[in-house]
Amino acid sequence: MRKNHKNLFIHLKSVEPPLGLFDKIILAVKKEQGLRQTKNLAFTFLFFLVVSLITTPFSWAMLVSQIESSGIYYLLSVAVSDFGVFLVFWQDFSLAILESLPIASIIAFAVSFGISLFTLRLFLHRKRILLGYLAHSFTLKNNY
Repeated sequence: MRKNHKNLFIHLKSVEPPLGLFDKIILAVKKEQGLRQTKNLAFTFLFFLVVSLITTPFSWAMLVSQIESSGIYYLLSVAVSDFGVFLVFWQDFSLAILESLPIASIIAFAVSFGISLFTLRLFLHRKRILLGYLAHSFTLKNNY
């Protein structure tokens, strides 16, 4: 057995990594992070879009039924049919209409409809990114 351990591995050459390997690794990591962020964004869009599209018809039906039961149609028909009386008592008519408005239903419909429009707009704005992610994930599934 040799006593000089320094000379034991001197004849082996050190292996150098190929040029640009570090840059390729960094680019691959950044690409994977971008795909992960796009995936999270796509699922968030999908969640909010589905929730808002499900709640919008229900909130619309609730709004219509509460408007019908509140008597606003009667007040508006009296205001239109006898416009002279409406002009004399316009403050009372306005106050009666404001008091009978179903505010909770209006807010629920406006929020659900607003969220659905907002998510559709954001989806169309980010369509290229999201469709690129879907195409990338589809090709990965078909390759394996």
